[in-house]
Amino acid sequence: MRKVRNVGAAVAMIAVSTLALAGCAAGSPGSGDATSITLLVPSYSDNTKGLWEDVIAGFEKDNKDVTVKLEVQSWDNINDVVTTQIQAGKAPDIMNGGPFAGFAADELLYPIKDVTSADTLSDFQESFVDASSVDGVQYGAPLIASARALFVNNALLEQAGVDAPPTTWDELLDASKKIWALGNGIAGYGMPLGSEEAQAEAAAWFFGAGGTFGDADAITIDDVPENLDAATFMQKMIDEGATQADAGSTDRSPLMDIFVQGKIGMQIGLPPTVGQIAEGNPDLDYSIVPVPTEDGEPVTLGVADHLMAFDNGDDAKKKAITSFFNYFFTADVYTTWVQAEGFLPTTVTGSDALSGEETLKPFLDVLPDAKFYPSTNPKWDATNAAFKSLLGQIAQGKDPAAVLKEIQAAADAE
Repeated sequence: MRKVRNVGAAVAMIAVSTLALAGCAAGSPGSGDATSITLLVPSYSDNTKGLWEDVIAGFEKDNKDVTVKLEVQSWDNINDVVTTQIQAGKAPDIMNGGPFAGFAADELLYPIKDVTSADTLSDFQESFVDASSVDGVQYGAPLIASARALFVNNALLEQAGVDAPPTTWDELLDASKKIWALGNGIAGYGMPLGSEEAQAEAAAWFFGAGGTFGDADAITIDDVPENLDAATFMQKMIDEGATQADAGSTDRSPLMDIFVQGKIGMQIGLPPTVGQIAEGNPDLDYSIVPVPTEDGEPVTLGVADHLMAFDNGDDAKKKAITSFFNYFFTADVYTTWVQAEGFLPTTVTGSDALSGEETLKPFLDVLPDAKFYPSTNPKWDATNAAFKSLLGQIAQGKDPAAVLKEIQAAADAE
């Protein structure tokens, strides 16, 4: 989901040393001074800033000796921002992000057990703990979970003479071409291969063919036949007019805006898309179904974003981070935040609290079939960035095998 550039170990260690020295001047336990911590987060929606401000207000009311300084960035910018901050010796105390293995490898993060209570730690669902760990050490506090599903404009399918949402690639291609034939600038399938989340679109297709990005030990892009099958079919969709005209440079968010306007037949979306439709076009006749795959067997991309705590060499900050995590992950605070952003909870108590939410059901149903990015592989950051910058070339007619080879080379160079 998100471009993270790993800083080198040498630079990282210099940053840690600088931060440790800087921390000596900060307030320490028992000094009587207020402790200030920084919280760097991406924007999930127009509500994100206000939701975090509400959390911070509640936390500061209960913890009058701590202040939290909030910084909100876009997903496109946040990882460049944190890289710059680390190099300047000013890493955030808490960051909401996706991949974290590079930071852990550079020894920049606290293990989560060091900044949470036993009750908070044990409340995370076990499957998310595994995805939040490197070599058995948990460095990410699982913040939200998400799955992908296909949003279908029922009215356009009906107008195009398509009886049911597609379950296979061939059905998707056929339905998309029929919708495109309706004219009026309507695209059959929205395929975003721009810099925002090209890797997520690729995952839907790779996993749908039985392919993979690799695992914690090795990144495998170009030597997996199923991946090439997927990339080749993606190019076929583009070449045969089944997608929007500028698939290679289109980002997911603005493309989903077009779907909400009723001008795209089908597009892969996230749980928050439900709220986006309710706000932007509540009369849209749509359904949510599993993402089509090569053989029709359901699979989805599962994603878990995390809160991570940077070790800035300050015991007072460590104590404040611990207090913040314990406060935020209490069921009432956490579920309010998760529900407002439209995601799936990662805690047992959170899941219990939101189990009756009908808008989340289609995603909860496909989550057991989810596959995940190899985000604990230190080379995933470079791989992720390579997908964003290179995958769109298949829309320009470049040989899919050559494109996958370029992406693999970028991963191997890390």
